[in-house]
Amino acid sequence: KSSSPKKPVKIPSTITTLLAGILLTLVSLWYGQNHGLLPVAASEEAPLVDGLFNMMMTVSTGLFLIVQGALIIAIIRFRRRKDDMTDASPVHGNVPLEILWTAIPTVIVLIIGIYSFEVYNSMGGLDPMAAHGHQMPQATNMRGAAIAATLPSNKNSNATLSNQVALGVGSSPEKGATQNLNINVTGLQFAWIFNYPDSGVVSGELHVPLGREVKLNISANDVIHAFWVPQFRLKQDAIPGQQAQLQFTPSKVGEYPVICAELCGAYHGAMKTRVVVQTPEEFDTWLQSQVASNDNLE
Repeated sequence: KSSSPKKPVKIPSTITTLLAGILLTLVSLWYGQNHGLLPVAASEEAPLVDGLFNMMMTVSTGLFLIVQGALIIAIIRFRRRKDDMTDASPVHGNVPLEILWTAIPTVIVLIIGIYSFEVYNSMGGLDPMAAHGHQMPQATNMRGAAIAATLPSNKNSNATLSNQVALGVGSSPEKGATQNLNINVTGLQFAWIFNYPDSGVVSGELHVPLGREVKLNISANDVIHAFWVPQFRLKQDAIPGQQAQLQFTPSKVGEYPVICAELCGAYHGAMKTRVVVQTPEEFDTWLQSQVASNDNLE
């Protein structure tokens, strides 16, 4: 008695689609969290932006695989066969499919928009056009290498510097209490000027203490600039006649580039400096050394 050959088991298309969807989701989630495209996170605000970026990368990976996968399948499955000169079958369209591929991107954009606003609001709801009335240091005539030098900004303030240094400049006299470190930032062609109003120090590079909230009052003297520290995940426009604010808390000791992210002239690419995140003790030592330098220039 002969046995008939067994027919191969055909997997239903719904199960195939389900398995493909699960694989697609797993690949998208893995790559969205392991893309390695972002620099080191050096501020407490950075994880908020990283979470948003990872979500967008996950969604983008899934959409990319779906679109490219459908394209490759269509090219292989529906390619013209050899010696086939007939016309393709006319297709009117598929209304449910068109509604689906319109609704899904709409929902995705809406979710990302709400998530983006929550991140923006969690970081203080920064308004790049907000003017707060603070006076910024005038450094219009400082150019080139002179900008990087440490200069005294207010001779009258030096009388109180010894008391400030004794407390740890910018620190609250109450034990264990600290306050925001306020720094005025001026952008000009083609440098950044950092003024510490509590101590009268002006510097061509930004020094901040680890773990302490920093508030930057940002303005520009000539054209629009943009203050950007990639490791902090923060960027803020510097606009002539307007003052914007940027708040962050450094979380990792190190040196990070400060870049102008707005085309501001012929030497825009050279408008670079650095932000130095130091321990509180190192920051106080640096500030005291700048105060001493100011006194020596008197």
